[in-house]
Amino acid sequence: MAAATGAQSKGLIHTAACLIIGDEVLGGKTVDTNSAYLAKFCFSAGINLKRIEVIADDESEIVEAVRRMSNNYDFVVTSGGIGPTHDDITYQSIAKAFDLPLKQHDAAFERMKRLSKPHPSQPNFDWNTPSAALTAKKRMIILPYNDSIPDEEQVIFTDDQLWVPVACVNGNVHILPGVPRLFERMLDGLKPRLLPRLTDPEGKGVLRILISTPLPESAVAEYLTQLAARAEPKGVKVGSYPRWGKENNTVTLVGRDVEFMESIVPEVEKAVQGHRVAVEGEDDPAQADPKKTEVA
Repeated sequence: MAAATGAQSKGLIHTAACLIIGDEVLGGKTVDTNSAYLAKFCFSAGINLKRIEVIADDESEIVEAVRRMSNNYDFVVTSGGIGPTHDDITYQSIAKAFDLPLKQHDAAFERMKRLSKPHPSQPNFDWNTPSAALTAKKRMIILPYNDSIPDEEQVIFTDDQLWVPVACVNGNVHILPGVPRLFERMLDGLKPRLLPRLTDPEGKGVLRILISTPLPESAVAEYLTQLAARAEPKGVKVGSYPRWGKENNTVTLVGRDVEFMESIVPEVEKAVQGHRVAVEGEDDPAQADPKKTEVA
């Protein structure tokens, strides 16, 4: 595969994909919340998130997945595998995927020294003295790097208080840490950079209308099928979601044509014998507090 050109960083962003990397997620040790955060981020920005995958800390798996996603989607985000330990192999794997060398990024190293503090268990740690701990820390700033692309297009600092950069490879693969608070903060920090490339630069995003119905899916299926055929040319998707163990199910309208969507709400409410809600489940019957239940 040829080295990255960065050309993909110039076009509009229509689609996105998320690659969660980590044995701990697949093994049930850690619960992935980053893909859900990215999904909300993309929805609010009007980006169509098309795929989420979870894979192991395995070089061949990472190489295959990241090449495919970079080729198929405009905006790719990876999460995990960029720490200081031996099994954090995301940087080296993505470098291999795009035939790039790994290079220590000196500006990131200077930020690391300035903004991070040695762990209490390492009281004698010295940034200027070679040690196993220093070597491990440097693993986190040895990045896939293309000398033919401007530095600011491939190493992005999203927060003045964070030394961790977002490494951008092949113009559209953004490598983020797996720690949720860092992932969320850094993803939010990317938004100003993405805005000029969004199809909805004003940030209006996509409208989602929720309609609660007491009817089962089978009772509304025929109507929703007919509605979907009418709505599709308007770019509006009709969805139906059962809520196991609850009295009401949910019908959704998702799209950008606000005028059309608002115009059909009364019709949909009548057809499914339901009503519009702001949040799914807001009309669920309140459950009695067992602590307040009186025994006769």
